[in-house]
Amino acid sequence: MLDDRNIVNQKILNMISRNLIITLVTVFAFSAYAIYKYNANPNIQLLTDSDKGTINTESNEVLHTEGIDKIQLALLLDTSNSMDGLIEQAKSQLWKMVNELASAEQDATDSDIEIALYQYGNSKLSAGNGYIEQIIPLTSDMDLISEKLFELSTQGGEEYCGVVIDQSLLDLDWSDSDKDYKAILIAGNEAFDQGPVSFKQACKKAKNKNVVINTIFCGNYERGVNLNWEAGANATSGQYMVINMGDEVVHYTTPYDDRIRELNSALNNTYIPYGADGYNKFNNQSMQDANANSYGKGNSRTRSFFKSKKQYKNQDWDLVDKIKEAPEPKQMELLSEIAITDPKLQSMSAEELKNYALEKAESREKIKKELIDLESEVKSYIKKEKEKLAKEETETMDHKVIKTIKKQINKKSKTK
Repeated sequence: MLDDRNIVNQKILNMISRNLIITLVTVFAFSAYAIYKYNANPNIQLLTDSDKGTINTESNEVLHTEGIDKIQLALLLDTSNSMDGLIEQAKSQLWKMVNELASAEQDATDSDIEIALYQYGNSKLSAGNGYIEQIIPLTSDMDLISEKLFELSTQGGEEYCGVVIDQSLLDLDWSDSDKDYKAILIAGNEAFDQGPVSFKQACKKAKNKNVVINTIFCGNYERGVNLNWEAGANATSGQYMVINMGDEVVHYTTPYDDRIRELNSALNNTYIPYGADGYNKFNNQSMQDANANSYGKGNSRTRSFFKSKKQYKNQDWDLVDKIKEAPEPKQMELLSEIAITDPKLQSMSAEELKNYALEKAESREKIKKELIDLESEVKSYIKKEKEKLAKEETETMDHKVIKTIKKQINKKSKTK
């Protein structure tokens, strides 16, 4: 049992945590539907260079991804001592952001979503490398992103924004197509111009690659301007944002949550691991379910919704997804070569294994369909619950960031 002082300290940490990564996580959110207002915090503000107040955030703007094959986002997190809350929010909001990102307009391009993860400013990292580390290169494996976020820890160090931006531009396999959306989201609270690499030089490289930089300063608006966070965003026509930490975020429970949890469990049972790393990936899927659930039913629910989307693909370890991407004439050949890890299935012929996988695929589609239907019900329920609060509610940081990124995506889509 925590004593009273520990309880107060924990509450303060949680308060800081939830507000910091709402910014971060939801930058990935480009929903075609009205953005889920699972969270509400009237003390978070987004201030722009043109309006040192709030942005007009109408959340009903539809995301258009026509002609955009890839959406690539590099997440650069300050993991120095002062940023514990940033990491906690990343963990708690990951599934909301990627779910919204996957929820584009019905007839839009099913853009592939790739996320990269870097940390910087941590004294455990090599000084020779500028206190930065690539955790994961651009990947569509969101379970892996979640796993690595939960492994992050903070420790004091030097925060070199120019270095980490420059390195991410060099390291990552950015799309060569000017049609694709490419962005960096960097969050921190120290001077943007620290370190051996000029942020202006790094931002110029980003602009040449058509990579937009959106910056999030954790602190006062004017201080962020003075520390060049606004200049960093302006250099690539990105968005400068600030966080003011306030009250805890509200998470809603719904009468659909138990059924969603049942469907998520049933969905997991449709996966057939194969290959040397198949079982590890299969077990990690359940582990990331548990990690999401550790932040409440709302977070767990949103992860389940994302798992119902086309962008949640596991063809590198799941036989059902692997067969789905293979042309019909190649499927039997594929099945004869693949190493199934489940001993109960190893005695099956290629034909029997194919039929078994197709049965699982059919079950999976039914489960996904019900989850998609429930997602709409949940949105309606939460909207009504918010209307019952009988008080004016300020748009939260996540909604404002979503509007910014949706505008960037839609602008690029319209130029095709």
